[in-house]
Amino acid sequence: MNDNSTRHHPSTMRWIVAIGAVVIILIGINLFDSPNQFKPDLPNQFNSEPNPTASLHQTTLPYQRTDNEYVGSNSCKECHTDEHKSWHDSYHRSMTQIMSPESVKAAFNGQSLIFEGERFTMQKRGEEYWTTIESIDATKNSPNGKDPNAIDVRMGMVTGSHHMQVFWLPGMMGNLQIGFPFAWLIEEKRWAPRNSLFIRNPHSVISKENWNMNCIRCHTTGPKPKPNKKEQRFESEVADLGISCEACHGPGQQHVDRQLSLAKMTNEERTKAIASQPLSIIQPADLDHKRSTQVCGSCHGMKWFDKSENWTEKGFSYRPGDDLAKTTPIIQPSKANEQDWLKPVLENNPEILDDFFWEDGKIRVTGREYNGLLESPCHQRGTMSCVSCHSMHNSDPNDQLASGMRTNKACLQCHKEMGDNISAHTLHPVNSAGSNCYNCHMPHTSYGLLKAIRSHTIETPNIATTLKTGRPNACNLCHLDKTLDWTAEHLAKRTNKPKTNVPPIHKTTAASIVWLLNGEAGQRALAAWHMGWEPALKISGTGWQSPILADSLNDPYSAVRYIANKALLKQPGFNSFKFDFVADEDERLENQKRAMEIWLNNEKRKYTIPLDTILLDEQGGRQKKRVQDLIKTRNNRPMRLRE
Repeated sequence: MNDNSTRHHPSTMRWIVAIGAVVIILIGINLFDSPNQFKPDLPNQFNSEPNPTASLHQTTLPYQRTDNEYVGSNSCKECHTDEHKSWHDSYHRSMTQIMSPESVKAAFNGQSLIFEGERFTMQKRGEEYWTTIESIDATKNSPNGKDPNAIDVRMGMVTGSHHMQVFWLPGMMGNLQIGFPFAWLIEEKRWAPRNSLFIRNPHSVISKENWNMNCIRCHTTGPKPKPNKKEQRFESEVADLGISCEACHGPGQQHVDRQLSLAKMTNEERTKAIASQPLSIIQPADLDHKRSTQVCGSCHGMKWFDKSENWTEKGFSYRPGDDLAKTTPIIQPSKANEQDWLKPVLENNPEILDDFFWEDGKIRVTGREYNGLLESPCHQRGTMSCVSCHSMHNSDPNDQLASGMRTNKACLQCHKEMGDNISAHTLHPVNSAGSNCYNCHMPHTSYGLLKAIRSHTIETPNIATTLKTGRPNACNLCHLDKTLDWTAEHLAKRTNKPKTNVPPIHKTTAASIVWLLNGEAGQRALAAWHMGWEPALKISGTGWQSPILADSLNDPYSAVRYIANKALLKQPGFNSFKFDFVADEDERLENQKRAMEIWLNNEKRKYTIPLDTILLDEQGGRQKKRVQDLIKTRNNRPMRLRE
């Protein structure tokens, strides 16, 4: 689609209509809407003429809000230079961007990507990014191997800049943006099918994503989706792309007006005005711990959308400093009996929350860290908040942790009495991973971005909880070679409580192996990631994980295969191992066989840990029947973890 053309390829038309058929039904609704919400017909604007006075490309992008509430991040720069710079260097700022040489990390140099019968050829033209879309059938029937009806589409927006980048195409319905079917993995420097990068049922229909009703909610500042029902189009507005100053400090127009007014006053007038006039801006660190955490939770939480807000037209009514629970309360399955508005949803679809939560209501996906904190005693009975550990302006952009907050200093802010003799509490050597508070009390049991992430729930390892919920416990995520029974025995001695009885499989087989070969897809992803986690490798040894990880190279879920391969690369002899996690099954099986050969030929294949629990015999060979029994009885329930 050139700026001066509205021509559409027949197969592309089918692809866009397929997306439109999904997203237009979702206009004005979200995951938990009732069935009588607005569901307009399919769009009929594919052949509408562009505005002759404006670039068609510009009309496909989000519009700038024009109200008198938000001023945009550039207005903050003059007075708050240092803060603006630290924010500008953060991944919050670059969460959503217009595509440009500064924002795009992906390669656009002629790569051809195949998706559902169409070929997308990636090109950079000057400072613009384009894809040429061709029908594969048409290219096969063409003498020159090119589709005579190929079209060019200029791509407009990119989401993400840290781990991966996903891209958006104009949806031909106002400024509707629809998901491009491929994403760019930044570390690997490669394109991959977008759906392959998430825990999604490989047998389900590939989902079509609508930026205007979903991503806009938390990946921009001051969003208004604004679906136009009458004209079947979106007219979405934002104050800023990305998460900018006003997302945390509140709309800035009143503050800017105040400061400009003060600048025109005499010193005496200014002194009186400063004392009498409100600052008209919010400092999250100055709020009480609950309101402060809600500022982050307004995006990093599993929210309920109150229809009385009319948020799709006017945007969310919540502003930093408000009580989030009054307008957009957070879904907490652990308090379902107190959340009457959640009950009808669960009655109609009792499994709907499985995509987000463990069985006990603890969050299991990233991006919802506020839910994790809400379940923590340190927040419920103490004053722990997000800013207890995180800082926007005084931190490394990776994780936004303030200075020293990667260490026990974070917990010793409150638990000072433990600082002088940490080993007395942890029963581990002072400088070991077992004496790091996070590793025991906030393990990596959430999933997202192709890795395990700390849960943000403060809890204590408990075998009964692991058995009930399936959530791996901290002990076995570090002691990869140990069984649940081993952990149950040690915890019983530590707490002077009766030992928890475990099923037979957990008396004979390392818990990490059970989760990786026999668990559901989310458990398998967490177990695979921990088999590449340095603290776990240091305490559990290396090498013995190689054949187990090789088994996972043919896991049904592509994301699990990706994570297993990343962990395998940290095993002896595998630093140069090549594996394509989205290759066809024949190629995957061939690489799996090659991985087994590398392991068998490793001269250092000698282990000091009990072999039976890691499914090896006395000669160091595999106990193949036990391995196959675990795989055959694997929990294959379809999963979609909505990170």
